[in-house]
Amino acid sequence: MQMVETGKTIKIASLKTGMDEKTARKYLKAGKLPSEVKLEHAWRTRPDPFEDVWDEIREKLELFPGLEGKTLFEFLQRKYEGRFADGQLRTLQRRVKGWHALEGPGKEVFFPQVHYPGDICASDFTRMGHLGITIQRQPFDHMIYHFVLTYSNWETGNICFSESYESLSSGLQDALWKLAGVPKRHRTDSLSSAVNNLNKKEEFTQRYEGLLKHYRLKGQKTQTGKGNENGDVEQRHHRLKRALDQALMLRGSRDFESRREYEQFLKEMFDELNKGRQDRLSEELTVLRSLPAKKLADCKKLQISVGPSSTIRVLHNVYSVHSRLIGEKVQARVYAEYLDIWYGQKRVERLPRLRGEEKHRIDYRHIIDWLVRKPGAFANYRYRDDLFPTTRFRIAYDILKDQDSARADKEYLKILHLAARESESGVDNALGALIDSGARISDKDVDYLVCKAQHPNQVKDPIIVEINLQIYDSLFEGMAVAL
Repeated sequence: MQMVETGKTIKIASLKTGMDEKTARKYLKAGKLPSEVKLEHAWRTRPDPFEDVWDEIREKLELFPGLEGKTLFEFLQRKYEGRFADGQLRTLQRRVKGWHALEGPGKEVFFPQVHYPGDICASDFTRMGHLGITIQRQPFDHMIYHFVLTYSNWETGNICFSESYESLSSGLQDALWKLAGVPKRHRTDSLSSAVNNLNKKEEFTQRYEGLLKHYRLKGQKTQTGKGNENGDVEQRHHRLKRALDQALMLRGSRDFESRREYEQFLKEMFDELNKGRQDRLSEELTVLRSLPAKKLADCKKLQISVGPSSTIRVLHNVYSVHSRLIGEKVQARVYAEYLDIWYGQKRVERLPRLRGEEKHRIDYRHIIDWLVRKPGAFANYRYRDDLFPTTRFRIAYDILKDQDSARADKEYLKILHLAARESESGVDNALGALIDSGARISDKDVDYLVCKAQHPNQVKDPIIVEINLQIYDSLFEGMAVAL
C-alpha cells in the first residue's frame, strides 16, 4: 500500500513484498490489512458428540455447579454404554469449562489492598512436616510461628509445636523486639488462642487482649475459613517453604545435629529473604512506635494441688513432681515448650510440656523411694510404661521376669533406684553389657559394673616384695659371735 501510494505499480509492489498480484489487488480494493480481512474461526470442524445429551448435562450443572467434567463423562459412559470413547473426555471437559465461563455462577473476587508503612503486621502458624526435616535422623515434627509486615514483607519466625497462646505470645514478642518497634495493628485468622468463640461477647480472649494492650496494638481477625483475608502471611507461608526446600536441596541434607543448628539455619534463611526488603523496611522503621519497657510474661499461671500419687494435672495432662510435695499447693507456669513448677518463691522443677491432651509424663526419680518400699504396686501401676527410661531397662525387666517372675518387680525397682541414686546412663551401659553377654541380671551385678565404670583404677593388685633370706643368715651369724 505504501509503495502504490509512492507511485509504484501494483505489479512491482507485489513482487517486492513477495505477494501474488491478484492477492495484492484484493487487499487494495478492500482497503484493509490481511489481519483485518481474516474471518474469526467460530464454526466446528467436526460434529459435537455431546450435542444430543447436552441439555441433560446442563441441567445437572445448574443444580450442582461443582460437578467436574470427568465425573459427568463417567456418568454418560455408564448410562449410554458403548456410545462414548475414553478419547472424548477432553471434548466434554472443554464444554463444561465453557459453560462455567459463560453461564455458570460468578466466582469469588479478590480485591488488591493498598498497604501503608508501619500499619499492619500479620501472624499465623504453618506446619513444616512435609519438608522432611530430621534431628539426628529422628523426624522433627514442628510448626513455624510466622510474622510478616504487610507493607515491606519483612518476616521472621519461631519454631513451635502447637497454636497455643504461649506460642503466639512468645513468637509475636520475639518478632517485635527483633524489629525494635511496634506497628499500629496486628492481624490473625480465627486462632482459638486469640479469638473467642461465637458464644462469648468479647471478640478476643482476655490474655490476648492483655498482650495487645501491653504493646498498644489494635487487634484484627479474619472471618472463619477466609484465609485470603490474611493473604500476606498466607502467601509468605508458601514462599518460605519453597525457599527452605530449595536451600535444603542445596545443603544436600535435611538432617541437623541439633535443634540449635536448625534454628540457625532458619535465621540465616530469614536474613536472606529480608535482604531485598531493606528500602521499604526503612520506611516502616521511621513510623513504628516504641517498645514497652519490658516483655510481657508469655506463660499461664495455675495454682494446683499435688495429689497423693505425687502428680499434678495441667491442661488435661498429668505430670509427676517430687513426693515431698504431696498435699502442697504449687504454681505451674505454662510456657510454649515447658512448665516451671514453683513452690513458695522457688522454682523446684522444669518439665517438658506435653503436646495434646490426656497424656502423662512420670519421672521415676520423683517416686522411686516409695516404689521400692511398695514393690507390689508396680505390676498394675497406671503409668508403668513411663518407668522404663530406655529400651535396655525394658529388655532387662523382661529378662528378670524370665529368670524369676516372683522377684522380677522387686529386682527391677532396685535397679531403677540405683539409676536414680547414681547415674541413669551408667546403669543403662551396665545393663547393655549384661544383655550383650547373656549373663544373669541382678541389682548387685549392675551395681558392681556401675562402680567399676566410675572407679576403674580404684582396686589394684597387691604388690608383694620378694624376701631376701640372706638377711636371716646374717642375724644368726651375729648371734653366734656375741655368744
